[in-house]
Amino acid sequence: MDFPVAGFLGAMAGTIIATIVFTAFVGTVERSLRAQARSETADDRAELENKVSVIRRTVLAVDIAAFAAAGYWIGQMIGGPAK
Repeated sequence: MDFPVAGFLGAMAGTIIATIVFTAFVGTVERSLRAQARSETADDRAELENKVSVIRRTVLAVDIAAFAAAGYWIGQMIGGPAK
């Protein structure tokens, strides 16, 4: 079994980019949601925290999958197939 080093390096670069995008996007969305939350009851705060948690996990999963796959593909295109 051949190990495509170029693909691996591309996937690593994609994962690094995914973390940068994740941090920027989730921070912006979280600030926006917290600014829109007008009620200060405990139930409303708990609901907001649940929403933010689901958004974080979803964005992280999609970011890593998409950017790692794109990075792998780009690495393979640049580096060529494993020999």
